[in-house]
Amino acid sequence: MGNEIDTLIIGGGLSGLSVAHFLQKYQPGARISILEKSSSPGGAISSFQQDGFLAERGAHGFLDNVEASRELLADTSLDKEAQKAPLDEFVRYVCLNGRLNLIPQSPKKILKSNLISLPAKLRVLADLWKKPHPEEQTVAQWAAHRFGSSLLPFVDAVLTGTYAGDLNRLSIDAVFPGIRNLELKNGSVIRGLLQKRKVAKAKNQDASAMKLPAMISFPQGMGRLPEALAADKYLAYSTEVESIHKNEDGWEVRTSENSYQAKSLVLALSVNQALRLLNNSEGLAGEASPVSAIPEARIVTVALGFTESADIPFGFGYLAPEQEKRFAMGALFSTHMFPGRAPAGHVLLEALVGGRRHPEKLELSDDVLIHKTYADLKQLIHLPDPPVFSKVLRPDHGIPQLEIGYPKLLAWRNSLIGINQGLYVCGFGWEGIGINDMTKSARQVASAIAAGITAKDETEVKGVYF
Repeated sequence: MGNEIDTLIIGGGLSGLSVAHFLQKYQPGARISILEKSSSPGGAISSFQQDGFLAERGAHGFLDNVEASRELLADTSLDKEAQKAPLDEFVRYVCLNGRLNLIPQSPKKILKSNLISLPAKLRVLADLWKKPHPEEQTVAQWAAHRFGSSLLPFVDAVLTGTYAGDLNRLSIDAVFPGIRNLELKNGSVIRGLLQKRKVAKAKNQDASAMKLPAMISFPQGMGRLPEALAADKYLAYSTEVESIHKNEDGWEVRTSENSYQAKSLVLALSVNQALRLLNNSEGLAGEASPVSAIPEARIVTVALGFTESADIPFGFGYLAPEQEKRFAMGALFSTHMFPGRAPAGHVLLEALVGGRRHPEKLELSDDVLIHKTYADLKQLIHLPDPPVFSKVLRPDHGIPQLEIGYPKLLAWRNSLIGINQGLYVCGFGWEGIGINDMTKSARQVASAIAAGITAKDETEVKGVYF
């Protein structure tokens, strides 16, 4: 690799690989290189296979409702390999009062179900006249004000399944900025959604746009996605960046063994990794970061394989709100979602343990984690025989927590890239933690680099799926 390049990307995870992929399309002749500190691509995405069982250390899939992700699949021909689990065919469960309850896949159906009392359902309508609180709030404060405290267990379940986070700490302005904007603009979430639907109808959007999306993965696991994206790119593995410097010619990036000069620099890193570099850089214009780091939630995946004597309900899996005091936050019914995750005659469950509220559980030994997880699941699911396969997967990456104060950090990031030409910052946590969040942001960054402009956020209303 020549040390003078057009665009240098720090980070060979999904964000960095996606920026490189889209930039190759927009600037076919550009010299693009990626520096990755580990020995393989993928970052937080990593699959595990043993004895015919296939489990995930990170993301278990993503929804097919974002154009940037669909474009990546089509460009790499992964759309021909993809396995799909449609949300309108599968179901999920929420643990309430010590048992699994089937939960519908839309707020409208939830309100029609018997999971919520009639007074609680009527309280939801108070959203129509509850004035918004303009100050930043936790998700719990916001949801209780708008819809009533009876819905908090369901909100808790959503955030447990995405951030492994605490709704009493996560910021509504950071986690659901699109919904928050609807509320502030229209004075009500319900009114805003009705207006949004009216606009969509006026644009003659067909019924397929309103259809529930499908969860996507691959027969080899989610690790197949970064593997395919890395195939035609130059990555310098086992290369950790020590510092970045802004100079008259652009950007200088130094490692322990080399120095690189680039016109454009992309920090495609998780929030805390990016902050460490930015806070120790030279020549950057602008103010210092308001924080040196943000909280992260760490989880372990406890993969348990059973014979077919296990009677696992059909669906995606279940989530348990904190009020249930379960050992596991929830579990994925992996072999229901995606065939081939276990040998013939076997099934696989992947339980999630730890999270923002219970980091102490991660200190337990593998044997204790397996024993306690099995005992917990056995109270909710008919598992007459002990597991024939067990594995504790401990990811290296934490999940960034977008808690109170995070919008100020994001505003600082946006200001920083606005006044430092050629600098772009994206990655795990900045615009969200989902695969779709990262591919969409990566495409925006690649488009901005190709146009020679600053990348800008595009806030949208994201669907809430249980």
